[in-house]
Amino acid sequence: MAQDVKSRLLAAIKPHVAFDGWGPEAFAAAVQEAEIAPELARAACPRGAIDLAVAYHEAGDAAMVAALDAMDLDEMRFRDRIAAAVMARLEAVDDPELVRRGMTLFALPHHAAEGAALIWGTADRIWTTLGDSSRDVNWYTKRATLSGVYSSTVLYWLGDHSADHADTRAFLDRRIEDVMRFEKLKAGLRDNALLSGLMAGPLKLLDRVRAPEITPRTGMPGRWKGH
Repeated sequence: MAQDVKSRLLAAIKPHVAFDGWGPEAFAAAVQEAEIAPELARAACPRGAIDLAVAYHEAGDAAMVAALDAMDLDEMRFRDRIAAAVMARLEAVDDPELVRRGMTLFALPHHAAEGAALIWGTADRIWTTLGDSSRDVNWYTKRATLSGVYSSTVLYWLGDHSADHADTRAFLDRRIEDVMRFEKLKAGLRDNALLSGLMAGPLKLLDRVRAPEITPRTGMPGRWKGH
């Protein structure tokens, strides 16, 4: 029941967000247009439009996963799979202004942590859908790195007016290339006898980090491996 109410409110609020943002005015208009009793609307969305902004982001993640599941990814290089996933996430957006307004909302200090958690969640959905099996500290570094790539690509995409967002695709390819260079550098440091000896302590400590038993939808939790 609550999910159905939220879905109706989300559909109703979208035309108002471009003018009023993800705020109380847009939420009030959505409640009226969806013909939902205010008490039911508040039960489904206790924080009003903020809850709908979160729902909109998560719906985009779900659409991205569905698009990836429909793709033939087996013949792609892994870096191309990542690029395809990020572009699929962008293509799930039905109106860039909804994203722009969402970024404004989640840039506010009291919503910044939740905004970061949503980006982290998107990166997690991408890695999980692509079959990431890492359970050590790499579980975190992969998602942290992809969160940065995704965030910067969204910012570029919002200002991109090229045909079929070709410039965004080129920008994303460059960001992924930067990550690949960094990964090669990390591998080189581990293979370097002198440096690996100097870093033995920190590396041993990092080896104790483990991914959470159940992938969270928010935050960046983890656990330490026992003795």
